[in-house]
Amino acid sequence: MNIAVIGDGGWGSAAAKLLDSYGHTVTVWGPFPEYIAEVRKTLTNPRYLPGIKFAPSIHWTSALASAVPDADAVVLAVPSKFYRSICEQIAPLLDVKHTLVISLTKGVCPETHQRMSEVARETLKTDRVVVLSGPSHAEEVARRIPTAVTCACADHALAVEAQKLFNGPRFRVYTTDDVLGVEIGGLVKNVLAIAVGASDGFGFGDNTRAALITRGLAEMMRLGLKMGARAQTLSGLAGVGDLIVTCTSQHSRNHAVGERLGRGIPISEILSGMQMVAEGVDNAKLLHDLAEQFQVEMPIADVVYRMCYCNLSAEDAVMLLMERTAKPE
Repeated sequence: MNIAVIGDGGWGSAAAKLLDSYGHTVTVWGPFPEYIAEVRKTLTNPRYLPGIKFAPSIHWTSALASAVPDADAVVLAVPSKFYRSICEQIAPLLDVKHTLVISLTKGVCPETHQRMSEVARETLKTDRVVVLSGPSHAEEVARRIPTAVTCACADHALAVEAQKLFNGPRFRVYTTDDVLGVEIGGLVKNVLAIAVGASDGFGFGDNTRAALITRGLAEMMRLGLKMGARAQTLSGLAGVGDLIVTCTSQHSRNHAVGERLGRGIPISEILSGMQMVAEGVDNAKLLHDLAEQFQVEMPIADVVYRMCYCNLSAEDAVMLLMERTAKPE
């Protein structure tokens, strides 16, 4: 198949490497011509996926018109804040009747609070959209470390199509029709990873980390079920699986942001020094709005929002969480 990967970041590049290894013809699009030329020349992506060598069979381009029109599948792997604008640029180039769209981006549209699959269906004017999510750090996928994920679509046949495309000896793919549950899991876990990172940065230990992950899962369930997701999905790979890996991994950008917040570094200084996007910071604001909209209590997510947007210190965040009114689990 001809596959266009939209986004030259870590996850997009890892997906391209994976799909190329299956024998597909893969073209990766990135927005900066000079950087794409460097990647094409060196067959490395030092900014987003250092230490990984790419096969010369992968094509790299900064022109969407060179990637999208002939693609049998388009893989969307751009940050959530740019997702809508990129989809709008892709729309005139896409064969909506035949091309499968697979979304790897986790988050919610900042302006409309739409999930990424909703944005893709609306802007691309197609229902052939599948969401792929789960515990899948790009650094490990690129190194062929065994990984399992879930792809979701209301149309089971399309989910199976995406499953066949991505499934391989070191990358196992399951299917579900609970698109909402898969996307809510991907949104909430990024925010909770900041909380766990802050705990680690503050100097706390395993007890605190376990408490934050467990009670954070309760918050994920509370919101997801209220919105209409299924508990089975949230307790699966796209929910608790992704939550665990993002909260505990050295590869997690969101955990790294939290760790620095826990050490007292201002959020503006943290973000200014990052080349890659930590979705959890933007997601914290969106999750705060969703919790208010659906009237769901999410105390851990709330203190992350305050740390990112209201200058709440890690020490005060601990006090707010630990001194809440005692209640049954």
